[in-house]
Amino acid sequence: MKRLIAVSLFFTALLGLWELAARSGHWSPVLFPTAASVGRYLWGAISDGTLTEAIWVTLKRLLAGYTIGVVVGLPLGLLTSASQLMEDTLGALALGLQTLPSVCWVPLALLWFGQTEAAMLFVVVMGTVWSVIIATNHGARTIPPIYARAARTMGSKGLHLWTRVMVPASLPFLVSGMKQGWAFAWRSLMAAEIYVTILTGFGLGQLLHYGRELNAMDQVIGAMVIIVLIGLLVDRILFSPWERFLHRRWGTNVG
Repeated sequence: MKRLIAVSLFFTALLGLWELAARSGHWSPVLFPTAASVGRYLWGAISDGTLTEAIWVTLKRLLAGYTIGVVVGLPLGLLTSASQLMEDTLGALALGLQTLPSVCWVPLALLWFGQTEAAMLFVVVMGTVWSVIIATNHGARTIPPIYARAARTMGSKGLHLWTRVMVPASLPFLVSGMKQGWAFAWRSLMAAEIYVTILTGFGLGQLLHYGRELNAMDQVIGAMVIIVLIGLLVDRILFSPWERFLHRRWGTNVG
């Protein structure tokens, strides 16, 4: 209860400071709107369905690209951890491409796929798969070698060793990899929606982009607030509980 009160007071104070700074007269309201004006915009966008439709379109794109990235990245990450040769080849490739900012994939996607949903899907997948490979590889390599040796002593080998020993033992780290992949997918999609203009769906990135075009800072900041809130909700509701449970269940939590 005390923690909840402290968090509430912190964000209330933050909103109060924002409102005071915006009303101080040092900045133009066109460039630095008040928290109240951003709140009015968000309420209006929810009321007319603009915001809810944008959220739905963005989440559909994100889920499709993220799912493909995880389905491809998890087995490749496990494969990379299986040998030093794969680490030096596929692992090095994944590390190099993961450092490439997501926005760099946008020109390539536009040239290959044009102004289509496929271009956005490509950018999200490219932003997801490499981080999942790296996190999965790291997680699998942190498994104590005694697990594999004990399993081999009892006759486990090949696919049985991986499905019954290695993968279950690395589950806490696989969830962490999926969480990291989600964060990169989210950033990649925002970059794609800002730069790829298509008529098949109006997402949060486009809402942000057109707010900038219209000099509507309340729309820009409102879209940014929603993007941050969705990221926090996904982490707190989906990933963090599973991450804590698995680390506690497997005895890998630190501290």
